[in-house]
Amino acid sequence: MVPAATIAQWVKNAVEQTAVHDLHTHLFPPSFKKLVLWDIDDLLTYHYLIAETLRLSDISYEAYWGMTKAQQAQHIWQTLFVENPPLSEACRGILTVLSKLGIDTSTRDLGAIRRHFPASEMQRFFDRTFQVANCSGVVMTNDPLDPVEREYWQSGTEVDPRFKTALRIDRILLDWPAVAKDVSDLGYRVSGDISGQTTAEVRRFLEDWVKRIKPLYVACSLSPTWRYPDDNVTTRILDQCVLPVAREHNLPMALMVGVTRGTNPQLRLAGDAVGKSDITSIHRICATNPRNKFMCTMLARENTHELAVAARKHRNLLVFGCWWFLNNPSLIEETTRMRIELLGPSFVPQHSDARVLLQLIYKWDHSRTVLAKVLTDKFVDLAATGWNVTQNEVTSAAKGYLAGQFQRFIDMKI
Repeated sequence: MVPAATIAQWVKNAVEQTAVHDLHTHLFPPSFKKLVLWDIDDLLTYHYLIAETLRLSDISYEAYWGMTKAQQAQHIWQTLFVENPPLSEACRGILTVLSKLGIDTSTRDLGAIRRHFPASEMQRFFDRTFQVANCSGVVMTNDPLDPVEREYWQSGTEVDPRFKTALRIDRILLDWPAVAKDVSDLGYRVSGDISGQTTAEVRRFLEDWVKRIKPLYVACSLSPTWRYPDDNVTTRILDQCVLPVAREHNLPMALMVGVTRGTNPQLRLAGDAVGKSDITSIHRICATNPRNKFMCTMLARENTHELAVAARKHRNLLVFGCWWFLNNPSLIEETTRMRIELLGPSFVPQHSDARVLLQLIYKWDHSRTVLAKVLTDKFVDLAATGWNVTQNEVTSAAKGYLAGQFQRFIDMKI
């Protein structure tokens, strides 16, 4: 029997050395200048840390939002890293990033840390971040109804090849009829009541953007109250527009389910929360549309087990990632163990959901540590049965979880 220590070393090497293909982020290439978030102030003012800070600080919401970004970052640093021990996962993530970049945090001096991030070095930080995170590429979130982003695509802005696309359609699915005028203004003959040529024109809109940005999948974030099918505009646009276009182009539809928007509006983006969702809608959409591929991640811990069970029943469903409030090591470990036990190699354990470039470093460093721990235990369990575990098997599993399973699903035709 292969010794457990040998298996552990094989797993550690394989997980660390395999370049990850991050299947869902909110990052943009350096050429999309107005949309890029990358430096220490962007990292500190991410909504995870805003919510933590305003729990501990006596400052009012209005006073916080009245600050400049630099002032907000300084206040967050003072509150979470100087006045209190930085024990949360989001705080630890900041320190992991700085440590991996070779930046000394022992002085707790944000001014000194900032000097490591001159604006003139942005491109270098893109290259360095991909190298340190051992990331071969990321998938963006691309919304053609965002006028700032749309300008970059329409002007033919060059895109770093490490950045792949995903067509985000939340506004089309969830904000109709309010968004109908925006679509109409772009030259499509649509109406708020979905009459006349509207569904054909929405399909044309989607086709045009598939052709323009060449997405790997179509995506939407959904609330816990989403139901499929339902007698509403969302189901109609899904059935008559989105799913036919996705099917025609062999594009998976990524469903991210469980976010409750604006629980505390005074926190702005930091005010969203989580709710338990209805798994039967996932069963129904997969079963009703067997020639469509679906990817799904759910925000509530309570949904993760039943989602894995759903994936056992529908070959056109790929479970992926530990999203947002599940992106904590204890929950990543629990979820990854359960998914391996139910699904073997046929899921994607993690995605970063990064909005700030530097988050790639800590999210993948922390997730790799958890994945290595779980995989070691599972291969040791195999060896205990008399199975002759090989280094090739271990390497193959790591490659599958970090890149291969996503690519297999993207390429799969059903």
